[in-house]
Amino acid sequence: MSLIVTNLTVDYGAIRAVNNVSFEVISGELTTIIGANGAGKTTLLRTLSGLKESVNGVATWNGDSILGKKPEDLARSGIMHVSDGKSVIAELTVKENLALTGLWRKDKKDVANATAEVVDLFPILGERMTQSAGSLSGGERQMLAIGRALIARPKLLLLDEPSLGLAPLIVEQIFKVISNFVKQMKITVVLVEQNAMGALKIANEGVVLNLGSVVAIDSAETLLNDPAVRAAYLGF
Repeated sequence: MSLIVTNLTVDYGAIRAVNNVSFEVISGELTTIIGANGAGKTTLLRTLSGLKESVNGVATWNGDSILGKKPEDLARSGIMHVSDGKSVIAELTVKENLALTGLWRKDKKDVANATAEVVDLFPILGERMTQSAGSLSGGERQMLAIGRALIARPKLLLLDEPSLGLAPLIVEQIFKVISNFVKQMKITVVLVEQNAMGALKIANEGVVLNLGSVVAIDSAETLLNDPAVRAAYLGF
């Protein structure tokens, strides 16, 4: 099972936000999409998760087209999108938020097991179960958003800027957990990030976007150590 994107083009109003983008994500691996603000990263992810329509191109998961499908249908087929910590429902408790993705799953025993695994990954959530999500810190809300998605047992996880607005120590913690569950659960992950260095350190492959177009694709290690790519596109 792999994600294959071919010549994907997406307009955002009058702007061509994603221009003829092609890449492949190997099953069980983490690929990061990096680039400056406005590079087209979030638009690309929203298109893959059914939130935005494409103008042209193909995107397939396990050989099946995913473009033009409803987000809820993609979610039920194992493709989960985590926008950011703002996606949690502030009025509900942590426990109630975590329960949302298990509501439509028939195997309630596995939902309970998945919830326990999420608490193992993010112990702070176990301590906050009865608190409202709105009372959590930014980092805790991000952990809750990711944890809620994991309870659905996704095969493909689309993560949009999980480090946005968080303190460096929390960012490091979240990246470490993402790396761990990719290895332990064999989940395929597409990670969109402005924090290029942090993302490349945990990724297998990297795709560098600039103004909607791919300017580099290589192993994360190669991109991390390429002075020309770093200076031109990654800001470090």
